[in-house]
Amino acid sequence: MENISRKFGLEIKQEKTKYMLVERKNSIKKNKIGHLKIKNYKFERVKNFKYLGVILIEDNNNQIDLQERIKNANKTYFMPKKIFKNKNISKKLKLILKNYTIIDKMLTYASETWTLTKRDRKQLNIFERKEYRRILGPVYDNEKENWRILNNKEIYASVKNLL
Repeated sequence: MENISRKFGLEIKQEKTKYMLVERKNSIKKNKIGHLKIKNYKFERVKNFKYLGVILIEDNNNQIDLQERIKNANKTYFMPKKIFKNKNISKKLKLILKNYTIIDKMLTYASETWTLTKRDRKQLNIFERKEYRRILGPVYDNEKENWRILNNKEIYASVKNLL
């Protein structure tokens, strides 16, 4: 290992090098290997780490990464808050900004590697509808003579009409 790394001009830093086993949920509990020893080196085992902006977990569950992405996309929505709150900017332009710029890109980066469960899909749909409600705003209900938020069907119909 040392010879090969030296060939490429690399140096092994024991304190920075960690390893992780990616297994199915059932077999992780059985495999309680702690440190990995190779010659004079001892490497620590970790349960998760961040690689290229993606949180990898040893049981291959992407729930933590998905939560982190939703949180970051939510923060990203509030960065250009003046644009999304501005009444002079059309809802259509706001939807285009949401769908084709950094907010959705932040949320879906590396999503092609995800294996989504029903719960994951539900969380993504909830986040998406929340963003649409913020952009579309409340509507006035003439029958009840008050303001209300759009229901899910109304949201998707409005978005479809605007885009």
